[in-house]
Amino acid sequence: MFGLSVQTVYLYGLIICGSLTFLYILFSDLLDGLSEAIPFFNPTLLFSFLTFFSASGYLFTYTSLQNYWIISISALIALLLVILLNVFVLIPLSSAEESLAFTEDSLKGRLGTIITSVPADGYGEVFIEGVSGTISKPAASFKNTAIPLGSKVLVVDIQRGNALVVIYEEVMTNHSL
Repeated sequence: MFGLSVQTVYLYGLIICGSLTFLYILFSDLLDGLSEAIPFFNPTLLFSFLTFFSASGYLFTYTSLQNYWIISISALIALLLVILLNVFVLIPLSSAEESLAFTEDSLKGRLGTIITSVPADGYGEVFIEGVSGTISKPAASFKNTAIPLGSKVLVVDIQRGNALVVIYEEVMTNHSL
């Protein structure tokens, strides 16, 4: 093929496709629009398939198998590896990325601890612990009252990135805001 041996073609394919896979993984955020335009097309899987195909084809050229057997076995191996890569690596990574994110609305109703006291007409800081980690947000008093350092508070609302909080004991005793 093109004056090259089959072994050399597989080796060049391995080097080129492996490099393209690596570059795509590094710069995939720049090309996210491509996957939205064609939803079933995943360049990571395509480049990985071609890399696995070239690698196994290159290795099988050292056996006594005929070229059509090498192509068939290499395609099956590449398909199996790409399916395993997709099921056990890419799909869990894509869902894990979304599950670690939080929205400001999801902070409403959560308990926190004041780490910088909140003056009556000013701002302090609240520390909110969660399953995905800890969050520190600027805090203001919902009732315009001072909240001392170390108080347990309830996040009532989020406005312009600031948590509006009330002392948790007050909420439990009054049952109202």
